Formats: sequence, C-alpha cells, structure tokens
Amino acid sequence: METATAEIAAAAARIVVEEGLEYGPAKRRAARQLGVSGRAPLPDNETVEDAVREHIAIFCADTQPGELRALRELALVWMARMAEFRPYIGGAVWHGTATRLSDIYIQMFCDDCKSAEISLIDHHVDYDPQTVTGFHGESVEALTIAARSPALDVVVGVHLMVYDLDDLRGALRLDNRGRTPRGDIAALRQVMSSLTDAPPPP
Repeated sequence: METATAEIAAAAARIVVEEGLEYGPAKRRAARQLGVSGRAPLPDNETVEDAVREHIAIFCADTQPGELRALRELALVWMARMAEFRPYIGGAVWHGTATRLSDIYIQMFCDDCKSAEISLIDHHVDYDPQTVTGFHGESVEALTIAARSPALDVVVGVHLMVYDLDDLRGALRLDNRGRTPRGDIAALRQVMSSLTDAPPPP
C-alpha cells in the first residue's frame, strides 16, 4: 500500500509540474492512470509536495527558480495594489514549488467582504468572480484576474480570495510541518531578498 501511495504521489507531482494542475485533481488523475482502486488511500498533500520538490530538482532545476521569482514578483504587484485588504500569499508561490504553469493565490482579509470587489470595479480591473476551496476546505469567493507576467511572457491566473477579517488569526497558525502557511508583503519580500529562492523559513 505504501508503494502504491508513493507511486501516486510521484505521478501526481509530474502532473502538477508539467500541467499546472492543483494537488487534489492531480492525485485523482494519477490514481486513475495507475489503475489504482478508487478505495485506495491517496497520498496527503505533504507527500505530494515532497514529490513535487523532488521532480523539480531532477527535471526543472535550471528553469524553476527563475519562474518562481517571476511569479513572486507578479504576486507582489497585486499585493501592493490590494494592500488595504491585508493580502497574504499562500500556496506554491509562497512555499517555493511554483512553476510558470502555477496560479497565484492571494488571501485578503477584509472588514467588508464586498469592498475588495468594489475596489477592482473602481479601478476598471476585469475579473471573474468564482468559488474556490479555502484554506480550511470551505468554499470561498475568489476574484480571478488574468495578469500577464512580463518576465515569463505568459498570462497567469491571480486569485484574490476574499475572507472576513476574523479569519486572519486562524490563517497564521503553523501548518502540519511547523511552517508559516502564508506571508504578507514584508514576508514575501524578505524571502525574495535571499540569495536563492528557497522555501520560506518556518
């Protein structure tokens, strides 16, 4: 069973890196491709993340650091634009596993959950409102923007996820590995100022 789980994790990691799929769909597709029974346990996200890091180290070591930096630079642009809504960067861009195919996930913690959307309208920013999975597995409104990365010359999905201000305290609890699960503008700039694009410190 452990061998099957490891195989699913490795296959899912390849899909994440090469196709930009999120962990959940990547794990399910990997299981189907490997012919694993639907009742078999899927690897947890931490196991897939480890496999993603291994895949990147083997196959993308020469390109991924630059792609990661470009995505972090684009994230900073939007975090600065939405600074009044307390933006925090999470996901692969924060944890250092993003590639040019990765989307950017920015969580905003608002006094008034409609205020962020109104701000985009006031600034004539085109966006697509949709529902995505929040950091506790709940459904959260996201304002999705198609933003061009000049460094990568690609259009990147930037998801501005709207939370209530009261959710901020829980958002900063350490994850299962004792790491900070997301960072504000200052934290992201600190990570980027290091000599390498290493994952953020715990």
